[in-house]
Amino acid sequence: MAWDIRLYEPSCKQDWDSFVADSRNGTFLFCRDYMEYHADRFQDYSLMCYHGGRLHAVLPAHVQGRTFCSHLGLTYGGMVTDEKVTAKGMLELFKAVSMFLCMHELATEWIYRPIPYIYSDYPSEEDLYALFRFGAQLSERKISTVIPADGRYKFDELRRRKVKKAKHTHFVILQDADYAAFWEVLETNLRERHGARPVHSLSEMELLHARFPSHILLYRVCTESGRTVAGCVLYMSRNVAHVQYIGSTEEGRANGAVDLLFDHLINDVYKDIKYFDMGTSVEDGGSVLNEGLIFQKEGFGGRAVVYDTYKMDLTKVPLFNKE
Repeated sequence: MAWDIRLYEPSCKQDWDSFVADSRNGTFLFCRDYMEYHADRFQDYSLMCYHGGRLHAVLPAHVQGRTFCSHLGLTYGGMVTDEKVTAKGMLELFKAVSMFLCMHELATEWIYRPIPYIYSDYPSEEDLYALFRFGAQLSERKISTVIPADGRYKFDELRRRKVKKAKHTHFVILQDADYAAFWEVLETNLRERHGARPVHSLSEMELLHARFPSHILLYRVCTESGRTVAGCVLYMSRNVAHVQYIGSTEEGRANGAVDLLFDHLINDVYKDIKYFDMGTSVEDGGSVLNEGLIFQKEGFGGRAVVYDTYKMDLTKVPLFNKE
């Protein structure tokens, strides 16, 4: 029985979101209310994949020129599947999607960003094998620093000294929704230290927090008078606490505010979560390693998990070339 590939429509929102919630590797990033906050910047072309009349996979995606992307507007964006999708089924699914794209003359290239294994409830890397079989080429590899709950490494000596110094400074750690206070710190930090700006605007982050209050959390480190000197935004999924943003003032850096915050989060608040993901430390798609940043993260006991991007030339896929 063949796969039936259908383009997502707004009327399918409830079916889509319910499937993501029950899938073995989906996270709240794939819920429609998250994906569509930047609908004006991405031409959605998400797919719903049926087999035997039942939904077994969804693919968050958009089109960009003649390129089919899954998904450049999200941290990752591969196949979200249920327990019925096997290795053979994934090969057939990749073939069906490729044929669907070519039949509609939509794209000549497919960009694919797999969901890192740490987000899965159950092994779900059938898509990585399919990418290999279909001749996809690795185009980006970002390295993230992750701390597992089981057998985590201890903080190194420098990080322990920083935590001790911060405790003597009498900082206060708050978990609240004052994104405006933190965004001022974050934007200044990124501009002055990296010549960059946050991917999300303050209004976008406030909107997303309002939509997903239990999944998007803000922690701030403040002085006793209430001035924000550091903070981070966490994206919470079933298995992962992911650091989406982190920033600090000069005062915070001088007094170990970030070290204090991570000590609190890693060893107290989220000590039992399966993985604490401190985020990537690369530039230019992974071709440049920010050695200072990753040195700090590895000092907390984190080690590498990669976030990959693949490119597949649909005109050269042998499994469906027209005779």
